[in-house]
Amino acid sequence: MSKTLPNGLKTILKKGGYNYASIINNWSDLVGKQISDICYPKSIKTGKELKDGILHLNVFHGDQLLIEYNKSKIIDRINVFFGYKFVKDIKIFLIKEKIDPKKNINFTNNKNSKYQKKLEKIQNPELKKKINNLINAFNNKK
Repeated sequence: MSKTLPNGLKTILKKGGYNYASIINNWSDLVGKQISDICYPKSIKTGKELKDGILHLNVFHGDQLLIEYNKSKIIDRINVFFGYKFVKDIKIFLIKEKIDPKKNINFTNNKNSKYQKKLEKIQNPELKKKINNLINAFNNKK
């Protein structure tokens, strides 16, 4: 069975990549909405037995005290989720700004728009028409 797996996948599974992915996918369920809104997992370092790992968390500046007080709660919930002592400690890494996943991009038909200027440089009229249709569809969805 192990010979059928690609080499890259074997190393990820040996290093506990599946467990890290499980933590990321279930992060808000594991720690709750309040904590998941102010921090997220950066990485996890474990030994070969995949026990007693150190979870690295990116925490927004100003919220590190709440995470520090809830370290044992976070560790307990993760270990209960896996059914064994997967995490023994948490290291906090501060980040300055919150990352806004929804960046507002305005594709207007305004002549001054940087996208409109780039669109004018396209020589192929069919491609230009399709991009215009895409921009209009995007603006209508907003």
